[in-house]
Amino acid sequence: MRIGVDLGGTKIEAIAMAADGSIANRVRVATPRGDYDATVRAIAGLVDAVSRNTPQHLPEDLPVGIGIPGTISPATGLIKNANSTWLIGKAFDTDLEAAMKRPVRLANDADCFALSEAADGAGSGARSVFGVILGTGVGGGLVINGGLLHGPNAIAGEWGHNPLPWPKTNELPGPQCYCGKSGCIETWLSGPALEREAARNEMPSVGAPELAARAADGDTKAAALLDQYLDRLARALATVINVVDPETIVLGGGLSAIPQLYQAIPRRWGPHIFSDAVATKLVQNKHGDSSGVRGAAWLWPEAENRQIGGR
Repeated sequence: MRIGVDLGGTKIEAIAMAADGSIANRVRVATPRGDYDATVRAIAGLVDAVSRNTPQHLPEDLPVGIGIPGTISPATGLIKNANSTWLIGKAFDTDLEAAMKRPVRLANDADCFALSEAADGAGSGARSVFGVILGTGVGGGLVINGGLLHGPNAIAGEWGHNPLPWPKTNELPGPQCYCGKSGCIETWLSGPALEREAARNEMPSVGAPELAARAADGDTKAAALLDQYLDRLARALATVINVVDPETIVLGGGLSAIPQLYQAIPRRWGPHIFSDAVATKLVQNKHGDSSGVRGAAWLWPEAENRQIGGR
């Protein structure tokens, strides 16, 4: 058995997951936004609850994997790059281990998504999987031969904070990004970015599913806006293929539900990729909103999990 926790902006979820990927127990609570100590207590309480209420006996020292909206800085050991800002600058893993008296392993939530889909999801069987989050933000994670690529700076997969490639005149200098730069991929491809572009085109309050449906029904404004989004996403993913050359790219997040992506993008990215042919597969995620917490549970390889948990 494995324990995984997904710390989100509005909820915290914990699961007990069997070796075959089946979920034996699941519990959720609201995220105590802005309160660091309450966040630590909430996670500890969830892990205790999922351990006690799972039919199978779970050892008291069973490791816990936790997905967070940020990462641990290799330089300081403290949290950085977290949009849950109350975590920034904290020794989150150390504090959680003290509160739970269990080994803890943290990873970025996009990394957890990629790991989940590579382990037993849409990227299962591929030697290299790039997992993409297209949601409130734009993130990514890279799994090679079943293991996460972390990198010395703990930023592997952060494609959303690179500039939109091959920008057109009307895309310069680009929208301001919270990271301090302008024209980041996130400012063009996130959910809020798509809604901003829709509002500029006299389609206020139009989200991704409605936009896709309107375009399919022949709405010319929606079709033009969707075409623009497809073009930008194709260019952005082409750079990922040029640098990483993954076997499979798995899309997640709210915008991954746009059905037009999976045929249109591979038709468009070819001219931007430095190859005579492109064999990379573009697929939709298998586990949906559960990918993050499942990936957190997979953070502990089976051998380590058994050794520590005494199973």
